[in-house]
Amino acid sequence: MKKQVKEWQLLLYIAGQTPKSIKALSNIKKYAEEHLAGIYSIEIIDLLITPQLAEGDQIVAVPTLVRKFPEPIRKIIGDLSNEERVLVGLNIKPLS
Repeated sequence: MKKQVKEWQLLLYIAGQTPKSIKALSNIKKYAEEHLAGIYSIEIIDLLITPQLAEGDQIVAVPTLVRKFPEPIRKIIGDLSNEERVLVGLNIKPLS
């Protein structure tokens, strides 16, 4: 039986309010509400404000979504517009 995850911790690394960053945030919020309602948190990290935080998660491009928990850590780069790729990438949904 699959253990139920208590909370999904997601970090979204952006660099300012670019169209791509805004789209990525709106996409991940939509997917999280549809598939992880009530059991997720999204932290936005703006690398224009705190560039030193990029090193910890080895961020090389923005926007980048990082799944911190449940482990293992997973990363998805881009505006997250491909829902299937995001859900499979975060392991929310198995590859169909």
